[in-house]
Amino acid sequence: MLPSKPELQGTSGAVASTHWLASATGMRILAKGGNAFDAAIAAGFVLQVVEPHFNGPGGDVSIVAHRAGRDDVQAICGQGPMPEAAGIDAFSELGLNSIPGSGLLPACVPGAFGGWMRLLAEFGTMRVADVLEPAIGYAEHGFPLLPETARAITVLAPLFQQEWHGSARTYLTGGPAPAAGSRFRNPALAHTYRQLIKAAESASTDRDAQIQAAHDAFYRGFVAEEIVEFLESGPMLDATGRRHRGLLTADDLAGWQPTVENAPSHHYGPYQAFKPGPWSQGPVFLQQLALLDGFDVARMGPGSADYLHTVVECTKLAMADREAWYGDPAFSDVPLAGLLDPEYTRQRRALVEEKAAPELVPGEPGGRRSFLPPPSTSDTVTADQEWQFQLQSGLPTILQATTAKADTCTVTAVDRHGNLVAATPSGGWLKSSPAIGALGFPLGTRGQSMHLVDGHPNSLAGGKRPRTTLSPTVVLQDGEPFVAFGTPGGDRQDQWTLQFFLNVADFGFDLQSATETTTFHTDGVPASFTPHACRPGVLVAEETCDPGVVRDLESRGHEVELVPEYSLGRVCATGITPGEGFVRAAASPRGRHAYAVCE
Repeated sequence: MLPSKPELQGTSGAVASTHWLASATGMRILAKGGNAFDAAIAAGFVLQVVEPHFNGPGGDVSIVAHRAGRDDVQAICGQGPMPEAAGIDAFSELGLNSIPGSGLLPACVPGAFGGWMRLLAEFGTMRVADVLEPAIGYAEHGFPLLPETARAITVLAPLFQQEWHGSARTYLTGGPAPAAGSRFRNPALAHTYRQLIKAAESASTDRDAQIQAAHDAFYRGFVAEEIVEFLESGPMLDATGRRHRGLLTADDLAGWQPTVENAPSHHYGPYQAFKPGPWSQGPVFLQQLALLDGFDVARMGPGSADYLHTVVECTKLAMADREAWYGDPAFSDVPLAGLLDPEYTRQRRALVEEKAAPELVPGEPGGRRSFLPPPSTSDTVTADQEWQFQLQSGLPTILQATTAKADTCTVTAVDRHGNLVAATPSGGWLKSSPAIGALGFPLGTRGQSMHLVDGHPNSLAGGKRPRTTLSPTVVLQDGEPFVAFGTPGGDRQDQWTLQFFLNVADFGFDLQSATETTTFHTDGVPASFTPHACRPGVLVAEETCDPGVVRDLESRGHEVELVPEYSLGRVCATGITPGEGFVRAAASPRGRHAYAVCE
């Protein structure tokens, strides 16, 4: 692959996100005197407007943030829990064998708004109105509709017209499905944002009090009231082909607060990588680094068969531990220290052989017995129409016949002071659940990732957070801010971002070039999204992979599947150049609408 563009460098600040309007918004905030955290928040709210097929206010967000002058990173959990009434017995009584990937049953407490507000309160400098006004502008006056959004609305239009009337009100606005590139507006969402500002400013002139008032308006005020009224209005069609009521209540919403915690980390040479905790899949990245630290990755060379094989085999080991051990640490004793212990890692690394491992093998940290839940039985019915088939998949994208992709959003930002932040917002996409017409957004469906079996860290329980795939990263170099990055991609996020980081750390690529090499991943991991597909032994690589490398990998037992070039992931990154202290940014050319901006 030839480099498509240079790494951007500047002196003021930089933003990179999965949509150019969000990136531009972040830079405007920096120009107005905001810091990197303010910029990321404003960009995040714009993403809710311009990428509604991937995220929304009813979804969730995972954030890692580094304050300039400090040697640590904080993780903010904007992943809401399941309703208190959502126990395993509740689903058994409905005759369900699994949690559907769409509809009202898998809906959690919406965590995105609370997560962004917590970042604003703890790390930002601006007021609620400052970070919401850009999103209001696009929702009120319109923006050019992405082809992916237009396709999703077109395919789902019969569902919206026949069943999900709030979605018809939000996305069809009384007429046919909008065309790609047309001016699309969401006046109900603009009104919701304006009412949140009004609640904030009417409560106090104090910034912190305004942020708290906005949070309360969402989780205890008019937004919560609209959500509860909508859920009480009647059952809605979901992936099972049946209609079910939601389980979320006013008490569930009122009782939730986002958390801020020290982000777990791992050293890799002079670098220290920080991730969200095991309520996400984030520590997989750390486990992969720990395993790879025992190999001479730089000697293997980028794109070699040794490199692809070794990375994929280490990924399988880390992902096996994710499947066995990760979950909400408020409910389960997740042995994260044991999973990162050097001796445990050495024993696991010894399992990497010349031949590909045929299946996932979780470890037993501290001698504890691992438990992989059995695959759930699908409750879906035969799909007669395309929208029914799409509804049965918990992924945000409209699935194509040839390939299945998981996608979401990401935003990263850095300022001249050295503040660094990465966030991955997702959930509450237009395909997930019926939109609440009065608010202009649907609820998220992250509950689909939980298991209807007892005894697992990610087993369903009331008030418990589902293990999320959302996994941004911040890296320090010798204790100084270096780079923040993230990508869409569901379960594959920590495979694609790992390759980006190795390109920088081991192969010496600049940030932009690091986004443009041949990308690959293993599909031998059960997906977090319904129907939890798994393809043991399959290694997916972009078709730019050298044919000789493909043959070598196949001789080692990998089933190599080639996909079009520039089709895997959309890594966005911002950082600081060591020594010179310039800000810098990069955005993958994949998908064509991720953009980096720098001054």
